[in-house]
Amino acid sequence: MTNPFSLLIGWLLDLIFGDPQKLPHPVVWFGKMIATCEHQYNKGTHRKLKGALIAIGLILFVFALVWMLRKILGIFALFIFDGTREQVYQIPLLLYIFDALAIFFCLAGTTLIREVREVFLALDRSLDEGRRQVARIVGRDTSELSAQEVRTAALETLAENLSDGVIAPLFWLAILGTPGMLAYKMVNTLDSMIGYKTERYKDFGCWAAHIDDIANYIPARLTAFLMVLTTGRLGLLRFVWKNGRNHASPNSGYPEAALAAILDCRFGGPHYYFGQLFDKPYIGTNDRLLTTEDMKTAVRINRTAEVLMVLLTVSVSLFALLSIPS
Repeated sequence: MTNPFSLLIGWLLDLIFGDPQKLPHPVVWFGKMIATCEHQYNKGTHRKLKGALIAIGLILFVFALVWMLRKILGIFALFIFDGTREQVYQIPLLLYIFDALAIFFCLAGTTLIREVREVFLALDRSLDEGRRQVARIVGRDTSELSAQEVRTAALETLAENLSDGVIAPLFWLAILGTPGMLAYKMVNTLDSMIGYKTERYKDFGCWAAHIDDIANYIPARLTAFLMVLTTGRLGLLRFVWKNGRNHASPNSGYPEAALAAILDCRFGGPHYYFGQLFDKPYIGTNDRLLTTEDMKTAVRINRTAEVLMVLLTVSVSLFALLSIPS
């Protein structure tokens, strides 16, 4: 179990700095590993089998590597004696630092909020700037989006990635420690790179997409619950459970439905991905114009839900530590 102090330090680092632009990032390494495997094996026959073996192999490799590193770092402990030198305390300082940095790299709450704010600021300057800015955080074709569609895309991404970039990593941290958290980031990176139903990826990325669906099943619904909980309007959960299934993904619709319920707006609809039209169902019915105030409300909801999840994860960590026999 990860030390709660490492969790708080890692979270505070993300809160202050966001994704470190000039430091080596594990997700970048994951992406290079996936790209190399995809280029090498996504051809010929048995693509589904090869994609399955690569997806499972990479996830297990990351989990095992981090688990082994933590075991090694745990050996190097700082010894502190009490005043009588009869009691000694072992503090695995290097392990705590490693966990804090891993958590820092795995959380994406601050960077996501910054990017969404930049979309609205860019849109205030011009529609073309807004389209270019939102293209940084969405996979759809943004070249023909209207101003309303740019705002909608940004807020959908804010809700969806609250689950993928904050709640889910913390959920797997609480369940399986930093090995589970980093393995989840590999799962998420696999899905974001090859988990598409396009001609190129429909077979090779099939297992990556299904594993991501399983890994996010509980976190996505937990995200929606926490978002609604921050408003104190638990009656909105009826809207969430009804509309959360109106999405191509079995999970992404739930946090999007939560934000749509809170803002009383409409998300979803048809979009182009990699030149192919995907006819997504709508979430909600009120097709009103979205504003900068809606973005500010959404950001506040995201931050509050994030704080609640951090407190929940810290509580799980403390309970686990206190349950260990002395």
